[in-house]
Amino acid sequence: MKTDTPADSPTTVVSLVAILGKLLDHYGLDKYEIAKQVGIDARTAYKSNDRISTAKLQKVWKIARKKTGDNCLGLTYAELIQPAALCGLGLAWITSDTLKDSINRLVRFQAALTTAADFSLNELDDCYQIILRSKLKKTENVSVDASIATLYKMCQITYGRDLKAESVSIAHPKPDCSKKFDRFFGVKVKFNAKETQIIFAKNTFEFRLVTSNPDLARTHDEIVINYLKCFDKNNIVMQVRARIIEELNNGIPHQEKIASHLNMSLRNLQRKLKEEDSSFKSILDETRSELSKQYLRGSDRSIIEVGFLLGFTEPSNFARAFRRWTGVSPNEYRGASQ
Repeated sequence: MKTDTPADSPTTVVSLVAILGKLLDHYGLDKYEIAKQVGIDARTAYKSNDRISTAKLQKVWKIARKKTGDNCLGLTYAELIQPAALCGLGLAWITSDTLKDSINRLVRFQAALTTAADFSLNELDDCYQIILRSKLKKTENVSVDASIATLYKMCQITYGRDLKAESVSIAHPKPDCSKKFDRFFGVKVKFNAKETQIIFAKNTFEFRLVTSNPDLARTHDEIVINYLKCFDKNNIVMQVRARIIEELNNGIPHQEKIASHLNMSLRNLQRKLKEEDSSFKSILDETRSELSKQYLRGSDRSIIEVGFLLGFTEPSNFARAFRRWTGVSPNEYRGASQ
């Protein structure tokens, strides 16, 4: 895997950069000349999983906006997006059970796409709030638009054209083409907001999607996890989660074994997890909970088999754990998901 920037600088996966190249083509701009201007070697044979400096990409956005005079080109970027551009995450997204599951995947695995932005999901009384925050000191407005519009477009691809957001807010001044934003999102977009965010109604976000396929979603999750293991070696929580998933079929994995796989002492592993406000027990519990729900939804595996795949030797132990995670039994959960 290649990257054109130091390890501690924000990067973006090349498959998303390729969409930016298509955007420049769409406007009749010379993408090779622009790449040269910002210091991207267009002659390099990049693979889809390679990384590009996000700071350089911000320069591309700035040049594109200036040359086109179009303050809505971030919306055009989103119209060009396809799930495969988000690598394994995009394919896991469209096979998730609900939009809530899709966005939870985005939050969990967003570093696979870019380390320059932070998506968060909050459950409110009657809705779900998705917030986008940049990690860069300077972010071009059109690139912010592209990010939030791409999220909406992916939700629309997954849910259907009748998707409706409750509200959309963007934390930069109102552009001269604001009516295009209203048409794109299907609501009147608020600008100069405190946060860049989208709000969806709970019944929309929790609606069971016709494209749901738990087995395929989990397969693509593993692809993303393996990618992150290679790319983000400093993400200790992701490293531990990946090892837990690999070991679960052999029973409950032990901290000592996971630490050994990661070439560190048990004490060092515990210290690093504490620094991330996490623990081995919480990661194990969360991973088993997530996998159990994936296995039970849309799968013909028996409940005993699901428990075994999660390291439980007794069905009763799995049933008790599942009730603790969800408040219902595995049978009740599966019945409600049909």
